[in-house]
Amino acid sequence: MQKYDEVAKELGLSFNDPTLLKQAFVHRSYLNEHHNFTLDHNERLEFLGDAVLELIVTDFLYKNYPNPEGEMTNWRASLVNSQSLAETGRALNLEKYLLLSKGESKDNNPKARNYILANTVESIIGAIYLDSGYEAAAKFVSEHILVKLPNILENKLYLDAKTHFQELAQEKYGITPNYKLLSEEGPDHNKIFQIGVFLNDEMIAEGKGSSKQEAQMTAAQAAIKAKGWS
Repeated sequence: MQKYDEVAKELGLSFNDPTLLKQAFVHRSYLNEHHNFTLDHNERLEFLGDAVLELIVTDFLYKNYPNPEGEMTNWRASLVNSQSLAETGRALNLEKYLLLSKGESKDNNPKARNYILANTVESIIGAIYLDSGYEAAAKFVSEHILVKLPNILENKLYLDAKTHFQELAQEKYGITPNYKLLSEEGPDHNKIFQIGVFLNDEMIAEGKGSSKQEAQMTAAQAAIKAKGWS
Protein backbone atom coordinates (compact mmCIF):
# COMPACT_ATOMS: atom_id res chain seq x y z
CA MET A 1 0.00 0.00 0.00
CA GLN A 2 2.98 2.32 0.42
CA LYS A 3 2.99 3.17 -3.28
CA TYR A 4 -0.63 4.33 -3.07
CA ASP A 5 0.09 6.35 0.05
CA GLU A 6 2.55 8.20 -2.16
CA VAL A 7 -0.13 8.65 -4.81
CA ALA A 8 -2.50 10.13 -2.24
CA LYS A 9 0.23 12.51 -1.10
CA GLU A 10 1.00 13.56 -4.69
CA LEU A 11 -2.70 14.22 -5.29
CA GLY A 12 -3.08 16.11 -2.03
CA LEU A 13 -5.55 13.55 -0.71
CA SER A 14 -5.99 11.81 2.60
CA PHE A 15 -7.88 8.52 2.70
CA ASN A 16 -9.49 6.95 5.73
CA ASP A 17 -9.55 3.70 3.75
CA PRO A 18 -6.46 3.64 1.48
CA THR A 19 -7.63 0.44 -0.23
CA LEU A 20 -10.28 2.49 -2.02
CA LEU A 21 -7.58 4.51 -3.78
CA LYS A 22 -5.63 1.39 -4.71
CA GLN A 23 -8.77 -0.22 -6.11
CA ALA A 24 -9.26 2.82 -8.35
CA PHE A 25 -6.15 1.76 -10.28
CA VAL A 26 -7.09 -1.92 -10.76
CA HIS A 27 -7.98 -2.73 -14.37
CA ARG A 28 -10.10 -5.82 -14.99
CA SER A 29 -7.26 -7.45 -16.95
CA TYR A 30 -4.97 -7.41 -13.88
CA LEU A 31 -7.25 -9.83 -12.03
CA ASN A 32 -7.00 -12.35 -14.87
CA GLU A 33 -3.31 -12.79 -14.02
CA HIS A 34 -3.54 -12.29 -10.24
CA HIS A 35 -6.28 -14.61 -9.01
CA ASN A 36 -5.36 -14.15 -5.34
CA PHE A 37 -5.50 -10.36 -5.48
CA THR A 38 -7.71 -9.20 -2.62
CA LEU A 39 -9.36 -6.18 -4.29
CA ASP A 40 -11.95 -5.99 -7.05
CA HIS A 41 -11.36 -4.11 -10.32
CA ASN A 42 -12.29 -0.43 -10.56
CA GLU A 43 -15.40 -0.61 -12.74
CA ARG A 44 -17.92 -0.08 -9.93
CA LEU A 45 -15.91 2.89 -8.65
CA GLU A 46 -15.78 4.25 -12.19
CA PHE A 47 -19.56 3.91 -12.49
CA LEU A 48 -20.02 5.90 -9.28
CA GLY A 49 -17.33 8.44 -10.10
CA ASP A 50 -18.83 9.15 -13.51
CA ALA A 51 -22.13 10.15 -11.88
CA VAL A 52 -20.45 12.17 -9.12
CA LEU A 53 -18.27 14.02 -11.63
CA GLU A 54 -21.23 14.92 -13.82
CA LEU A 55 -23.19 16.21 -10.81
CA ILE A 56 -20.27 18.32 -9.54
CA VAL A 57 -19.67 19.89 -12.96
CA THR A 58 -23.39 20.45 -13.56
CA ASP A 59 -23.80 21.99 -10.10
CA PHE A 60 -20.87 24.35 -10.73
CA LEU A 61 -22.11 25.45 -14.16
CA TYR A 62 -25.67 25.97 -12.95
CA LYS A 63 -24.56 28.13 -10.03
CA ASN A 64 -22.00 30.19 -11.91
CA TYR A 65 -23.38 30.69 -15.44
CA PRO A 66 -26.80 31.96 -16.58
CA ASN A 67 -26.39 30.37 -20.02
CA PRO A 68 -28.98 28.17 -21.73
CA GLU A 69 -29.03 24.44 -21.01
CA GLY A 70 -27.73 23.55 -24.47
CA GLU A 71 -24.56 25.63 -24.10
CA MET A 72 -23.82 24.29 -20.63
CA THR A 73 -24.34 20.74 -21.88
CA ASN A 74 -21.60 21.29 -24.47
CA TRP A 75 -19.28 22.82 -21.88
CA ARG A 76 -19.82 19.92 -19.52
CA ALA A 77 -19.14 17.41 -22.29
CA SER A 78 -15.81 19.14 -23.03
CA LEU A 79 -14.80 18.83 -19.38
CA VAL A 80 -15.83 15.22 -18.75
CA ASN A 81 -15.19 13.47 -22.08
CA SER A 82 -12.62 10.67 -22.15
CA GLN A 83 -9.98 12.77 -23.93
CA SER A 84 -10.15 15.50 -21.30
CA LEU A 85 -10.08 13.02 -18.42
CA ALA A 86 -7.17 11.12 -19.98
CA GLU A 87 -5.24 14.40 -20.21
CA THR A 88 -5.97 14.97 -16.53
CA GLY A 89 -4.73 11.46 -15.75
CA ARG A 90 -1.46 12.10 -17.58
CA ALA A 91 -0.98 15.48 -15.94
CA LEU A 92 -1.33 13.73 -12.56
CA ASN A 93 1.14 10.98 -13.60
CA LEU A 94 -1.42 8.26 -12.91
CA GLU A 95 -0.24 5.96 -15.69
CA LYS A 96 2.71 4.59 -13.75
CA TYR A 97 0.40 3.40 -10.95
CA LEU A 98 -2.07 1.47 -13.13
CA LEU A 99 -2.47 -2.20 -12.30
CA LEU A 100 -2.76 -3.87 -15.70
CA SER A 101 -2.16 -7.29 -17.21
CA LYS A 102 1.14 -7.77 -19.05
CA GLY A 103 -0.72 -7.55 -22.35
CA GLU A 104 -2.47 -4.31 -21.46
CA SER A 105 0.79 -2.87 -20.14
CA LYS A 106 2.44 -3.44 -23.51
CA ASP A 107 -0.50 -2.16 -25.55
CA ASN A 108 0.55 1.23 -26.94
CA ASN A 109 -2.78 1.93 -28.62
CA PRO A 110 -3.43 5.55 -27.59
CA LYS A 111 -7.23 5.20 -27.71
CA ALA A 112 -7.17 2.17 -25.42
CA ARG A 113 -4.81 3.82 -22.95
CA ASN A 114 -6.84 7.04 -22.96
CA TYR A 115 -9.95 5.02 -22.14
CA ILE A 116 -8.20 3.31 -19.22
CA LEU A 117 -6.81 6.60 -17.87
CA ALA A 118 -10.17 8.35 -18.14
CA ASN A 119 -11.86 5.52 -16.27
CA THR A 120 -9.15 5.68 -13.60
CA VAL A 121 -9.79 9.39 -13.02
CA GLU A 122 -13.50 8.67 -12.62
CA SER A 123 -12.67 5.79 -10.28
CA ILE A 124 -10.55 8.07 -8.12
CA ILE A 125 -13.44 10.54 -7.90
CA GLY A 126 -15.71 7.66 -6.86
CA ALA A 127 -13.18 6.57 -4.25
CA ILE A 128 -12.88 10.10 -2.83
CA TYR A 129 -16.65 10.40 -2.67
CA LEU A 130 -17.04 7.09 -0.81
CA ASP A 131 -14.20 7.83 1.58
CA SER A 132 -14.65 11.54 2.31
CA GLY A 133 -17.90 12.74 0.78
CA TYR A 134 -19.16 15.16 -1.84
CA GLU A 135 -17.17 18.24 -0.78
CA ALA A 136 -13.84 16.39 -0.97
CA ALA A 137 -14.74 15.04 -4.41
CA ALA A 138 -15.80 18.52 -5.52
CA LYS A 139 -12.48 19.97 -4.35
CA PHE A 140 -10.57 17.41 -6.45
CA VAL A 141 -12.75 18.07 -9.51
CA SER A 142 -12.39 21.82 -9.08
CA GLU A 143 -8.58 21.65 -8.87
CA HIS A 144 -8.00 19.22 -11.72
CA ILE A 145 -10.97 19.40 -14.10
CA LEU A 146 -13.02 22.58 -13.67
CA VAL A 147 -9.78 24.54 -13.88
CA LYS A 148 -9.83 23.83 -17.63
CA LEU A 149 -13.09 25.67 -18.22
CA PRO A 150 -11.72 29.20 -18.91
CA ASN A 151 -9.47 27.87 -21.69
CA ILE A 152 -12.34 25.80 -23.13
CA LEU A 153 -14.61 28.84 -23.24
CA GLU A 154 -11.97 31.27 -24.53
CA ASN A 155 -10.93 28.99 -27.40
CA LYS A 156 -14.39 27.49 -28.03
CA LEU A 157 -13.06 24.00 -27.44
CA TYR A 158 -16.59 22.91 -26.56
CA LEU A 159 -17.34 22.94 -30.28
CA ASP A 160 -16.48 19.81 -32.23
CA ALA A 161 -13.64 20.30 -34.71
CA LYS A 162 -15.91 20.46 -37.78
CA THR A 163 -18.18 23.08 -36.24
CA HIS A 164 -15.21 25.07 -34.96
CA PHE A 165 -13.42 25.07 -38.34
CA GLN A 166 -16.63 26.02 -40.12
CA GLU A 167 -17.22 28.96 -37.77
CA LEU A 168 -13.64 30.17 -38.20
CA ALA A 169 -13.68 29.75 -42.00
CA GLN A 170 -16.96 31.65 -42.31
CA GLU A 171 -15.71 34.38 -39.96
CA LYS A 172 -12.37 34.86 -41.72
CA TYR A 173 -13.18 34.08 -45.36
CA GLY A 174 -16.94 33.88 -45.66
CA ILE A 175 -16.51 30.30 -46.94
CA THR A 176 -18.13 27.08 -45.75
CA PRO A 177 -15.64 24.17 -45.79
CA ASN A 178 -16.44 21.07 -47.82
CA TYR A 179 -15.14 17.54 -47.36
CA LYS A 180 -14.19 15.04 -50.07
CA LEU A 181 -13.34 11.37 -49.82
CA LEU A 182 -9.78 10.92 -51.09
CA SER A 183 -9.41 7.18 -50.60
CA GLU A 184 -10.57 4.17 -48.64
CA GLU A 185 -8.72 0.96 -47.97
CA GLY A 186 -9.04 -2.27 -46.03
CA PRO A 187 -11.79 -4.87 -45.71
CA ASP A 188 -15.40 -3.86 -45.05
CA HIS A 189 -15.16 -4.61 -41.33
CA ASN A 190 -11.95 -2.59 -40.89
CA LYS A 191 -11.89 0.22 -43.43
CA ILE A 192 -9.72 3.31 -43.18
CA PHE A 193 -11.06 6.45 -44.84
CA GLN A 194 -8.93 9.40 -45.96
CA ILE A 195 -10.80 12.68 -46.36
CA GLY A 196 -9.67 16.13 -47.43
CA VAL A 197 -11.18 19.40 -46.21
CA PHE A 198 -11.36 22.20 -48.75
CA LEU A 199 -12.00 25.93 -48.82
CA ASN A 200 -13.35 26.43 -52.33
CA ASP A 201 -10.94 24.35 -54.44
CA GLU A 202 -7.98 24.55 -52.05
CA MET A 203 -7.35 21.50 -49.89
CA ILE A 204 -6.33 22.76 -46.46
CA ALA A 205 -5.67 19.43 -44.73
CA GLU A 206 -6.57 15.77 -44.71
CA GLY A 207 -7.43 13.22 -42.09
CA LYS A 208 -7.89 9.49 -41.64
CA GLY A 209 -10.34 7.51 -39.57
CA SER A 210 -12.21 4.25 -39.23
CA SER A 211 -15.38 6.07 -40.33
CA LYS A 212 -15.99 9.00 -42.66
CA GLN A 213 -17.16 11.10 -39.72
CA GLU A 214 -13.99 10.36 -37.75
CA ALA A 215 -11.84 11.18 -40.79
CA GLN A 216 -13.68 14.48 -41.26
CA MET A 217 -13.10 15.40 -37.61
CA THR A 218 -9.41 14.56 -37.93
CA ALA A 219 -9.18 16.62 -41.12
CA ALA A 220 -10.90 19.58 -39.46
CA GLN A 221 -8.50 19.43 -36.49
CA ALA A 222 -5.56 19.35 -38.90
CA ALA A 223 -7.01 22.27 -40.86
CA ILE A 224 -7.32 24.42 -37.75
CA LYS A 225 -3.65 23.75 -37.00
CA ALA A 226 -2.61 24.29 -40.63
CA LYS A 227 -4.26 27.70 -40.61
CA GLY A 228 -2.74 28.59 -37.27
CA TRP A 229 -6.17 29.09 -35.77
CA SER A 230 -5.67 26.86 -32.74
